[in-house]
Order: sequence, then C-alpha cells, then structure tokens
Amino acid sequence: MSIDTVAVVPYPAEMVERYSSVVGRRTIAEEFWAIAAKHPDATALVTPDAQLTYEQLDFSSDRVAIGLRELGLEPGERVLMQFTNCAWAVIAWYGLIKAGLVPVATLAQHREHELFEIGRQCEPAAHLIEAGFPGQDLVALARGAAGRTPSMRVLMTVGASEPPEGAIAIESLEHAGLDDPVAAGAQARELHEEIGPDDVATLQLSGGTTSTPKLIPRRHAEYWLNARLYAEGMQLAAGDFVPHLLPVIHNAGIVCGLHAAHSQGAAFGTCPPTPEGFTALVRRAAPTHLMMAPPIQKMVDSTPELKARLQSLRLIIWVLGKLPAEVIGEWERDGRVIGQMFGQSEGLCMITPLDAPAEIRHSCVGRPLSELDEVRILEPGTEQPVEPGEPGELCCRGPYTIRGYYRAPERNREAFTADGFYRTGDIVKQVDGPGGPYYALADRIKDLINRGGEKVNAQEIEQLLLEHPAIAEIALVAMPDKLMGERACAFIVPASGVRAPVKEDLQMFLNALNVAKFKWPERVEHRRCLPRTNVQKVDKKRLRAEIAELLEAEARW
Repeated sequence: MSIDTVAVVPYPAEMVERYSSVVGRRTIAEEFWAIAAKHPDATALVTPDAQLTYEQLDFSSDRVAIGLRELGLEPGERVLMQFTNCAWAVIAWYGLIKAGLVPVATLAQHREHELFEIGRQCEPAAHLIEAGFPGQDLVALARGAAGRTPSMRVLMTVGASEPPEGAIAIESLEHAGLDDPVAAGAQARELHEEIGPDDVATLQLSGGTTSTPKLIPRRHAEYWLNARLYAEGMQLAAGDFVPHLLPVIHNAGIVCGLHAAHSQGAAFGTCPPTPEGFTALVRRAAPTHLMMAPPIQKMVDSTPELKARLQSLRLIIWVLGKLPAEVIGEWERDGRVIGQMFGQSEGLCMITPLDAPAEIRHSCVGRPLSELDEVRILEPGTEQPVEPGEPGELCCRGPYTIRGYYRAPERNREAFTADGFYRTGDIVKQVDGPGGPYYALADRIKDLINRGGEKVNAQEIEQLLLEHPAIAEIALVAMPDKLMGERACAFIVPASGVRAPVKEDLQMFLNALNVAKFKWPERVEHRRCLPRTNVQKVDKKRLRAEIAELLEAEARW
C-alpha cells in the first residue's frame, strides 16, 4: 500500500538510504512465516492454559487473517484492541497483522474519556474486546464508541462463549479458510501481498506531554528490527522462554516480549499479572529472561513457589524506577545477570550490555541498540547541546524511531527538532565506560506519572479536575511507590467558602467523567498556594520532592 504522508511522516530519502543496511524488506507477517518455517515444532506461545508450537500459532493466525478479510475488513483499516493477557491476544495480533489490518493498542482499562478521542483520531473499522473483562462493561463501551464513530462497523469478542448480539467471536474465525495448513498459509500470503515493509503495522499510544493522547505509527520492517535488536542485546536464542506480565499489547509487550522472542525462535509467555497466573505459567516452562518491575518483584517475593521456579533465569531486565540494592543482592548470583533498559513507543531503545561492568548495569539504562541510533543531549526546549557530562533532554533519531505522530502536525513541530530528532522529555546524563557511552536517567520534563507501566498525563487530569467546584488550583505529581513505581498525588488549593475535597471526591468526579481508574489521584495534599518557579510556573520538581519527603517521614513513624 502507498503511505499516507499526511497521516504518517515519511523518513527523508537520505535517511532511507542510510538505514537500508539494517532495516529489512519484509513485513512482520513475512518475518513470522519465515521463523515458523524454520522452527515448526518449537514452542512459540505459553499461557497458563495453552501451549502452541510455531506451526500451530502460524496456522491459527493464518485462518484468523482469512476470516477477518471475509468480514469485509480491508488492508490498512484500524482495529481497537481491549483485552488482557491471554493466548488469543497473541493469535489475534498475528491474525490482524497478516490480514494487513492495523491494531490500535488501547487498553481494557480505557473508558469513554480515552476511547472516544482515540477513535476520533484513527477512525477504526473494528473493535476487539474481552467481553468478560471484570473491570468494566466493555460491550456497553464498544456500543457507545460505535455510536460516536461512523467508521466502526465490526464488533469482535475474545473469550465469550456466546458473543453479544451483533458481535463475532474472534475464536470462530479460526475455522475460516482451508483445513490444510499449507493451503491456508498460501491463502493468507495471497491476501497479504499488497502489504509492504514500510506500511503502518500498528498504532501505539504515547504517554505524551499533551492532554490529548497521540498515536504512534510503527511500520512493519522497522518495528521488527527494533525487536530483533533487543533480542540480540539480551542474547535470546531458540529454546529460551520469555514470560511477560505487563500488558502484551503495550509496546514493551510486543517489542521486548512477543516479537523479540519470535525473532529468535524462542517461546513467549503471558498471563494475568497475578501470583496464581504467573505460577501456573512457569510450571509449564522454565523462564530464561524476565522484565521485572516493582509489582512483579513484590509478587515474586511473596510467592515461594514462584521464586523457586524463577531460579532458571539467566537475565533480569529491571524497569520502572531505580534498581533496588535488595534486588541485586537477591538475584545477581549463580551466573545470573541483572541489567536495565530504556524504551519508548516512539522508537529508541537502550539496554545495558550483559558484559558491561556491574556499576554500569546497575546505574545506567544502557546504550542504543543500533549503531545507526543517534543521541543528542540538549538544553530542554532548545537545540543547543549541553556540556559533556551535564544533564539535558534526551533527543534521538534512528532506523526505528518515528519521524512524527499520526495525524498530528502541530504536535510534531513541538516534539521534533528541525533535523528530525525526537524530544523524549527525559533528562539524562552521559556516562563514559568500557563499550560506552551509556546513559543514566536523571529526571523528566514530560509531565507523566508512570503507574506500573501505565502512563498518566498530569495535564489531562489537572484540566478535568479544575472543573470541580471545590478546586481553585491543582498540580498532579508522581509520588514514589514500592509496588507500582509511582502513583499520582494531587496538590490542591481549595476554592474559598467550600469544604476542601478529599481523595474520594476527586475519584467520584473522574468516575462520572468515565476516566480510566489508573489515572485517578491516590493521595491529596491541601495547600494555601502552590510553589512557583522564577517564571511563575508551578514548581512540580519541588512538589515531587515534598511528597517524597512526606512519605519517607511517614515510613519512619
């Protein structure tokens, strides 16, 4: 298909030429077909209740792709995804990719506030939901979205024994096409012929620095390259097993989990993020590589069988905050290595090499995956490099980093430098060392709270809560949390003459606006005024320090 250069910013011709040595010329589907042919009998997917070989996963997703096209869905059309971690999340992903459709990485936790805006931007043709999701009524949400989205014409379900009226169970599409795997594969390949390596494969969501979510167009060849380079950095190989507990549809789930494992012929595993689900998963296969975050660490520490079964790990990649000394002491032994990484849906990924000195692996988030990745550390808001060793905003461009958001020309002018470097909003320092340079996170510019991997845009929630009649001023900041990494704390200047609102008041207000629950403030602090910088902006750095000090003092009481 030809690229819509209005919706998707193309790479300049000179960059296409420069990157041609590393960016392949196959689509994700073509890459997967090649791996499945090479490792047909190897385990490709493990969940607590299912285990599929590459041949089985390939056949199932081929037939789903055929069934999707038989529903009248056309290549390039977008599909909203709202489901949790399960085998059908993976089968559906590859089925959509093979059909030439574009998965949109929404979350099951998203509600009307988020979903309607995402639908407005991408004009989806279909919506795939987990009908039995316990967190909210996704069927009602999907019907509401369809009423607001003229392009929407197909509703599909995952995990529903009896789909609601007018919906189609995606499991039923597994019976589409021919019964013979070879014939079904040929039919799926024929349907895929018009898809090219530079076409958009998926739309991921940006945590962003604006109150409106931005869509990130990732293309087939560069997206697979991103995952393959990550897998090589982790020294993944056929026969390894990579479980992943964060949402599989997230960029990290796809790049660092699913595609990374499958680029090497390894097994990918996923499950609900519960002790019971994770334990059931690792009973089926011995994990070798794990992305560990604070919630996973706590889960493992409190589940003896789980901790015992994870002794097979060779590599742990720590994410979501500073690497705790107790994690190093507990896990970096018996030949096991702990590293860190930096990743973003917009592209650039860094990982600490396995053979890097321990002080580098424990204090830095790594170095870029590709020699063609370019990094600049700039004075925030400028295009002026900082002095060597000084902190500044991490800016990047490279073979798998986007050149612009989807249908967002105004945002693109702010988010990219004149020569196409993406402004990440993260403050880093360059650290020299053997095999470096490396980069260490120091702070962030972008106004986000990273709650267990889910990004909360502070400005979005502040704008909503300023409509509350009892709030005169508000600042939402991240407060440290041992379980989730960060949670949202609202510093409030109450309106005069009314009762100062408490946490429950704010949560009820946001609930009435159908805002996803992971965005709700989980602590409220009242102040007579908010601190200001010398240019009269709210001093959020000071507020973050203040709430951290309060939490530390409370822990000592």
